[in-house]
Amino acid sequence: MRWLPVWQRNLLVWRKLAGTSIIGNLADPLIYMLGLGYGLGKLIPEMGGMSYLAFVASGTVCYSTMNSATFEAMYSGFSRMHVQKTWDAMLNAPLSLDDIVLAETMWAASKSLLSGICILFIASLFGLTQGWLWLWILPIVFLIGLCFASLGMIMTAIAPSYDFFMYWFTLAITPMMLISGVWFPADQLPAIVQTLAACLPLSHAVQLVRPLMTGQLPVQTLLHVSVLLGYIVVAYLIAHTLLQRRLLK
Repeated sequence: MRWLPVWQRNLLVWRKLAGTSIIGNLADPLIYMLGLGYGLGKLIPEMGGMSYLAFVASGTVCYSTMNSATFEAMYSGFSRMHVQKTWDAMLNAPLSLDDIVLAETMWAASKSLLSGICILFIASLFGLTQGWLWLWILPIVFLIGLCFASLGMIMTAIAPSYDFFMYWFTLAITPMMLISGVWFPADQLPAIVQTLAACLPLSHAVQLVRPLMTGQLPVQTLLHVSVLLGYIVVAYLIAHTLLQRRLLK
């Protein structure tokens, strides 16, 4: 549990900027959710057996969680590691790199959980959640956060500067968002793109969250959860190995 004080340290620093941080994390997904949900919702009254606004809201929960975890693991994590040298100072305390990497991953997932909760709260205010099964979305959101935090830590481990992160957003995050069923059903895409989408973590996240928001149990729950867990374990181990080579060589 030596990672916990590092997590608490990040929390104390974040509290000073909590207001602007929350607004920054929520503004973009809310604009997309309400803009597309109401704008295209007038032209597309129903999609996947639900209103288009509800369809977009469930995708936005996953998209917002992904974005928040990715930003925190990369930009904030890189600042603490490379620019501020906070990690170097911690390594002179009774802490190992294992503790720091785990704490950074857990912290990024915690921040993404907050973003997901806020989107869920707003969706419930608009009457877009049904029954009580949607409460199971909360642990799934944390799982999604861990997944993308771990992937983001890989980018942090190899990044020479902040500009490098644009490659990840342009070549991975944006295409993933477009083909994973966030804004429209993935089964509308060509077969080869559907196959690619089925391998991506965001697709499995959407397929878990969307049914739960409408009060239904997801199909193939174990498969989707297993894929997310697999991404977490593999990405975390890769990130840890790369950070060891970078910081402890």
